[in-house]
Amino acid sequence: MTTRQPRPGLLSRIPQPSADTWETLWGVVYLVMGTNLLLAVASLPLVVLLVTTDPRASWPALVLAAVAAFPALGGAAAVFSEHTTRRSSDVVRTFARAWVRHARRMLALGVLALGVGTVVVLDVVWLSRGEAGAVGAIALPLLGAILVLVASTTILAVVASVERPDARLRDVLKASLYLGVRRWYLTLFSFVALGLLVGLFTLHPALALGLAASPLLYVAWGNARFSLRPVLPVGAGAAPE
Repeated sequence: MTTRQPRPGLLSRIPQPSADTWETLWGVVYLVMGTNLLLAVASLPLVVLLVTTDPRASWPALVLAAVAAFPALGGAAAVFSEHTTRRSSDVVRTFARAWVRHARRMLALGVLALGVGTVVVLDVVWLSRGEAGAVGAIALPLLGAILVLVASTTILAVVASVERPDARLRDVLKASLYLGVRRWYLTLFSFVALGLLVGLFTLHPALALGLAASPLLYVAWGNARFSLRPVLPVGAGAAPE
């Protein structure tokens, strides 16, 4: 009489993750959570104002806080770049070094972008009241296009400034404006990702800052870096893996 062998369980048939797989997984988790935390800390005045005040009444303070938060974008861009090109998981040191190194350029970008953007938005609000008549009907589409170009150029300029810190700001802005328009489909996708982040922050600030910020910013960073390939060093600017 033969003895029936026990059938292997279902779990035994599933390939088990290797040590490298677990290391990669935890590295990504650390990248996401660490970058989110650093972004929140570096942008704390802006976050507090957004959560505790009415933006319609506190917009001057929000503009100043947003300018002060721009170096955090440079830090996040550097973390994404190091992870993509060198598989580095040294989030804190990379972020801190990039914050210090690029703070002056990031603040300049913040002043330019938010200065022009604020003027345009105020003009749009005034024209939307209908007091300008026919002039408003002509000017509103133009102002909307300017606002889109400012946003597109700023996204690419942040990434370009981190990837090419040797380039002059004027050259960075020219290249970012041109390439943002030329590869408008990537820019549009970046707008969608950033729009999702803003919408999620409006509904659930903790969820947006704790989980979604760095993945959605990574999408915008990857699109911008791919758009900037013609002006990046050889071997850089490939699509993120």
